[in-house]
Amino acid sequence: MCLAIPGKILTSEIRNGVRSGKVQFGGITREACLDFVPEATVGDYVMVHVGFAISRVDSEEAERTYQILESMGVLEAELSPGDALGQGGNSR
Repeated sequence: MCLAIPGKILTSEIRNGVRSGKVQFGGITREACLDFVPEATVGDYVMVHVGFAISRVDSEEAERTYQILESMGVLEAELSPGDALGQGGNSR
């Protein structure tokens, strides 16, 4: 199952013409493409699906969504080592 997971943007940079950054999901940090959320900046929360930030959310919504996903037991599978948000490898 691939879900959009809320995370906090820690860094943002342009590499090879693509805006990407480190996004923190609880205690896990992954790389994500930030091109689809040009308004998002470091410190903002975004929903990330298969390595792509797809929307910006406020911190309360991010926390509420994260807790719901955690209570459902789906975060472990989505954020497991070697699996970048349902992608089966590192996020791009």
